[in-house]
Amino acid sequence: MALIDVLIGPIASIIDKIIPDKEAQAKAKLELIALQGSQEMQMLETQLQAIVAEANSSDPWTSRARPSFLYVMYILLLASLPMGVLSAFNPHAAREIAAGMNAYLAGLPEPLYALFGTGYLGYTAARQWGKVKGVDR
Repeated sequence: MALIDVLIGPIASIIDKIIPDKEAQAKAKLELIALQGSQEMQMLETQLQAIVAEANSSDPWTSRARPSFLYVMYILLLASLPMGVLSAFNPHAAREIAAGMNAYLAGLPEPLYALFGTGYLGYTAARQWGKVKGVDR
């Protein structure tokens, strides 16, 4: 069974949950089925197979790379919590730190943000595929 065949069912159930209108649901599912045989879907399937192969790799550096990258991004986002506390006690220092962080984040190249999004979505898709196949719990 092809990877995309495994994904069609979960995607269809997501459509049922996020689109309340029955007519719109049917239209979205027909579009999904039409997309199934297209070149775009074949390209997506190829990308997902590469992500799954990487996630299932026995090489510890390869299999841990994507989650490690996500943890770094989570730490950056969670740093906002102590900044909120600091701003209650010393608003000037908090503004200066925030200005420095903004300057730092603005200096990061746009492709890095795209890489984060792709990595996050790829990791999520690979985990979902593993759960559907019964490999991951």
